[in-house]
Amino acid sequence: MSTGLTAKDFHPRILELYDALAHGRITREAFLRDAAPHVAEGGSAEALLDSLAPDYGAAPQVAPDDPAIRTARIDYRSPEGHRTVSALLARPAEADGPRPGVLVIHENRGLNPYIEDVARRLAKAGYIALAPDGLSAEGGYPGNDDDGREMQAALDQDKLRADFCAGYEVLRDHADTTSRTGALGFCWGGAMVNTLAVRYPDLSAGVAFYGRQPDPADVPRIEAPLLLHYAEADEKVNAGWPAYEAALKEHGKTYEAVMHPGVQHAFHNDTTPRYDAVAAERAWAQTLDFFARHLTE
Repeated sequence: MSTGLTAKDFHPRILELYDALAHGRITREAFLRDAAPHVAEGGSAEALLDSLAPDYGAAPQVAPDDPAIRTARIDYRSPEGHRTVSALLARPAEADGPRPGVLVIHENRGLNPYIEDVARRLAKAGYIALAPDGLSAEGGYPGNDDDGREMQAALDQDKLRADFCAGYEVLRDHADTTSRTGALGFCWGGAMVNTLAVRYPDLSAGVAFYGRQPDPADVPRIEAPLLLHYAEADEKVNAGWPAYEAALKEHGKTYEAVMHPGVQHAFHNDTTPRYDAVAAERAWAQTLDFFARHLTE
């Protein structure tokens, strides 16, 4: 599902500007202005930005009609959040009894095709995956990440987090799941995994990809084992890691941290040039191994 371009095809300043744009720290206009000095002769900043955008036209890793899985769109109640949340539920097509559940938490732009594919990958690996759409209150993921990012930023963030807490409870209490439920998140979703670990002592395992860290003062409340994936070239997120790690060590928490060398934020997202196949495949294997160890009864 890769676009063909890689991070090495871009000037480091361009990647820095794109990361700022993707996280709402600068506007599109600021990106185009500041990227202009790095545009190759005959090119344009607009074309450069387009080349960094996700390509959802390529085939996903697990097709929606893969016979090994079953998927459905469901709605669940979120009393403390936006009342009703839509989600993708993916499960193995043939299950010999209850399976562990994994809540899949998207980035800062809604339930896009990449995150849906991640949920299907988990289902094919034997888990019941629930991937909520945090933009449900606004009609759902709008079909492109730029609008999705603006929509998510405009939401009441406390209610948005409550929507995912409700999703965790729905999956945890689902009739087809075992007593062990984990969470997997990316970027904003990675930070949400850390939030769930603080709020829910019964979380069985959490995997966070390049997610911002919780307040170190909240670390004593964490009971779940954690797998924390970081990208070496991700200064903004990584700045919070030393304090988080110190608190995890101080309070004797169970965690594994992997600093993936030479890669960018969002290196697991195979729809954009920041994707790194080697690091992504290694991180996915580590993730499945971690869930197998902590979610399998």
